[in-house]
Amino acid sequence: MKFDIPEAKKLIFEMRIAIRWGDMDAMQHVNNTSYFRYLETCRIDWMRSIGCQPDPAGEGPIIVNAFCNFYQQLEYPGEVLIKMYASDPGRSTFETWATMARTDQPEVIYAAGGATTIWVNFPEKKARTLPDWLRAVVSA
Repeated sequence: MKFDIPEAKKLIFEMRIAIRWGDMDAMQHVNNTSYFRYLETCRIDWMRSIGCQPDPAGEGPIIVNAFCNFYQQLEYPGEVLIKMYASDPGRSTFETWATMARTDQPEVIYAAGGATTIWVNFPEKKARTLPDWLRAVVSA
């Protein structure tokens, strides 16, 4: 299946994740929960790469919505190529999107998903304005 990323989205990160035998279920394909782990791993590695470490005593990002669409079954063994995009920065939120393909078939999208991230003050449990440096990173 071909999955087109609209031009308004900005490619911000790529990574590879090995498909583990334990990621599969009784049907011998990668269990749907593993796709969310792949997306989470990519998102966290991206955040670390830009110096966006959450501070429980201060501010940082949290996920308020996540989704994944499944197009084809991933199976062990293999490696997943994840490409992550960002878009739509608002006052306190931005969107991330990701495609998942096998590294041996990078043109075939097996799944695509994303998340809405909100910037919060953790002690106050309230949304805060996205920092300017983060807004610059996620703006197309």
